Amino acid sequence: MCGIAGFSGHGDQKTLERMTLRLAHRGPDGQGFFSDQKHKVFLGHRRLSIIDLAGGQQPMWNETGDVGVVFNGEIYNHADLRRQLVAAGHRFQSSHSDTEVLVHGYEEWGDGLPVRLNGMFAFVIYDAANRQLFVARDRFGEKPLYYSTAPGFFGFASELSALCEHGSVSRQINQRALQKLFAWGYLPAPLALYEGCRKLPGGHCATLDIDGFSLTIRPYWQFELTPDNALLETDEDRLAEELQHLLFQAVDRRLISDVPLGLFLSGGLDSSSVLAGACAMMPHAKPKTFCIGFDEKSYDESGFARAMADAFGSDHREQILDLELARREISHVLQRIDEPFGDASILPTYLLSRFTREHVTVALSGDGGDELLAGYDPFRALAPARAYDAAVPAFVQRKIRKLADMLPVSQANMSFDFKLRRALRGLSYPQGVWNPVWMSPLEPDEIRQVFEAPLTTEDLYGDAIELWERRPEANLIDRSLEFFTRFYLQDNILTKVDRASMMTSLESRAVFLDNDLVAFCQRLPHRFKFRNGQGKYLLKKAMANVLPADTLKRPKKGFGIPLMRWLKDLPAVGEPFALPGMKSASVEAAWREHRDDKTDHRLFLWMCLALQHGLKGLETGHR
Repeated sequence: MCGIAGFSGHGDQKTLERMTLRLAHRGPDGQGFFSDQKHKVFLGHRRLSIIDLAGGQQPMWNETGDVGVVFNGEIYNHADLRRQLVAAGHRFQSSHSDTEVLVHGYEEWGDGLPVRLNGMFAFVIYDAANRQLFVARDRFGEKPLYYSTAPGFFGFASELSALCEHGSVSRQINQRALQKLFAWGYLPAPLALYEGCRKLPGGHCATLDIDGFSLTIRPYWQFELTPDNALLETDEDRLAEELQHLLFQAVDRRLISDVPLGLFLSGGLDSSSVLAGACAMMPHAKPKTFCIGFDEKSYDESGFARAMADAFGSDHREQILDLELARREISHVLQRIDEPFGDASILPTYLLSRFTREHVTVALSGDGGDELLAGYDPFRALAPARAYDAAVPAFVQRKIRKLADMLPVSQANMSFDFKLRRALRGLSYPQGVWNPVWMSPLEPDEIRQVFEAPLTTEDLYGDAIELWERRPEANLIDRSLEFFTRFYLQDNILTKVDRASMMTSLESRAVFLDNDLVAFCQRLPHRFKFRNGQGKYLLKKAMANVLPADTLKRPKKGFGIPLMRWLKDLPAVGEPFALPGMKSASVEAAWREHRDDKTDHRLFLWMCLALQHGLKGLETGHR
């Protein structure tokens, strides 16, 4: 796990060093540079040593010195690829570096390399002979890659703040990006917060012609559900066995490491399944597991994690946190998230990562299971929402929504009134945007007021609408699965985990995003994922002979904080809240209404805090 930065065009070694220094938290174990002023190519790297500690320095080159790479991530099938490349005549200099596989893999397969990789990655390869930079990002976007283009310039970096250290990169906020940030709570790729900056989407690669500075971007893989209805006639027990085999195989692939390794453990279905896989793959070892709990019981899951650790005999460590102590970390964390986003669970994720990093350098996680196998609450809401929308006239829906807004505001975790208001607000809009509106800091009507702009729903949610309408014959579950996997997973969940873990120089590995496991889930008809109001049907069946029954039945709790209550006590954002086109009076009014318990503005106000502190961090380089 590392940080990468560089550029082609005007600039010098000092510029490269500034860009790379901003990524020091991603790679505290070393740095490397390549500067070629004559040919206008500059590559920088910060290293967190995980595999081949002695031979993995970067930039890394082939034996003739004309193909080099800077790379962030891990390639889990690198040993298999190395054997193929050696058989094809390639000579390796390192003993088992996954980075060197990229160099020789590019020589052998060219731009066909990324689709062969099973892992998480963002890399840039310099092909000196052909005067090209080849850029690629993993299928789901686990590892970030920002870039910027201008006449005679191309720059890239693992984080937006590092990219902005180059003088050719703008720090002007993109107005539409700001509006969409309040519509989504995060920015869907390729959009980035600053003008002229972009994110390479997951599953995409790009080729830069260095002499002409022309950039060609294309997808090499995209997540699409391809349900095989023949599986409906297949014995469910056999499918469950296959799912367990693929899951345990994915765990095994992610256990490769030359440094201490552990597992995040909440005690829920996904993390418990990962622990079961680790125990099966390492029968004579004792996996290290980590959990944080809170002294406020409604938000604490540590007891479930402890019970699961006892059941499997893991070497378990937990840390119980005073929520008020955690609350004091908010400013520190938000100033380090780089490009701001609005998921408040960044705070407990950071605290867990920090605690875990005291003991290990790598941690396996269950991220991706909810998106692939329908584990979120909105999946349960789809059928009743469709029936309600069909049966209740629009004018009656508006009256019902007004009545719901009169309910007392609860401070409880995922309270009934919160979920009801969220459901009804989504139903005020077309079906194609139910999912993003349900989770948005502001709904379209509110965004139009806050920005005093004639914005349409399509302006804010065109990406989601296009995906939803791509396959009108598909059922609501499958269409929602594609939304959560293509957008929410990449640009919220994986971004959150990447930022939180990298703040502490911890590598996090998402087991459920293994290529073979994903391919299996893509083929599964939706009834194996969501059935009778319950998600993850087949996963529960697959783990029934491994996990305790109460773990299979326990509803998803989430990794939350008492945001509703905290925001009543936190200092408001700076007065006035001055961002391009935003009415500061709207923000001030929201703070007053929230503190007076008139309205629940928790997601909007947290997004404002994230912007205020995040922009400060981007500008000042807070680390």
